[in-house]
Amino acid sequence: MKSRLTLLFWVWACTFLFGQENPYYNVVAEQGDGIFSLLRKQGLDPVKHYGTFLELNAEKIKEGTLLKLGENYKVPYTDDSFKKTGVLIEAIADVEEPIFDKELAQMYLKSDKLKDAVYYLITDNTTEQDKNFVADITQRLAAELMVHGAKVYVMGDEVSNNMVRDSLSVENPMGDYTKAINKRYIQNTGKYQRVLLIRAENITGSGNLDVAVYHYNKSTQGQRFAENIQNVFKENSVSNTTFDEASLIFEDKNSLYLARNILPAISLITLENTSRSSNKISLRSNRKEFANLISNGIINDYVDIEFEN
Repeated sequence: MKSRLTLLFWVWACTFLFGQENPYYNVVAEQGDGIFSLLRKQGLDPVKHYGTFLELNAEKIKEGTLLKLGENYKVPYTDDSFKKTGVLIEAIADVEEPIFDKELAQMYLKSDKLKDAVYYLITDNTTEQDKNFVADITQRLAAELMVHGAKVYVMGDEVSNNMVRDSLSVENPMGDYTKAINKRYIQNTGKYQRVLLIRAENITGSGNLDVAVYHYNKSTQGQRFAENIQNVFKENSVSNTTFDEASLIFEDKNSLYLARNILPAISLITLENTSRSSNKISLRSNRKEFANLISNGIINDYVDIEFEN
């Protein structure tokens, strides 16, 4: 009797553990879809997951790799899907959704140099034009980090949309971001994690931009993160002005609140129209190039730490 009860317990336990999440979800094949294109559109590496797809859909695939238009096919849930490595967070409701949708078909893993790296990207803007400019840069940056193996969280724009908030959030508009980031920081304990706040201040979107990189004066990790990004900008500056080598420190309320309350190290990048300030780096306002420069600085910081370890 005892052995029978033990067997029943293990059957129940296995059913409970493995039945919690379906190992696949269904996708309808569209015109011209083959296995490779369907998997790419779902954010998966088609080479890596080709065999699993065949196993899940063996009864529906008889010859070749073409799929039947309008047919449902099983796609495996995987942690390395770009749908899971690139996440938009609506911080107030603490809801997640993929950053990219149609863009997934064009994305592919270039390297794993940022494996076990986690980034949180926050935007802070003063005008609608600033919002569009920085949102585009942030998406480009997120994609570049993801295709090198990083997990990227992009915070929603509840703050800039002036949504209704509780009394704590009114006094501390970054409070919801802090809660969301700290929760995920704990979930990713043991990994390299950094926060980047990107702020635009009444930019025109044309000509050159002045760029400055700030850090929190009580965080050596944040300072190093900022300096690695700053160095890449300095190397690509279009100005002959000598950049002030002194580190720039957080001073405004929002960045200080984040720095004092979030668990990962944080840096701030500000963008504004060229003013020939000795504390700013002049760069061309090319969105793609700008996002690439930021990603290069971020990658340099991670590689340096990996090398030391």
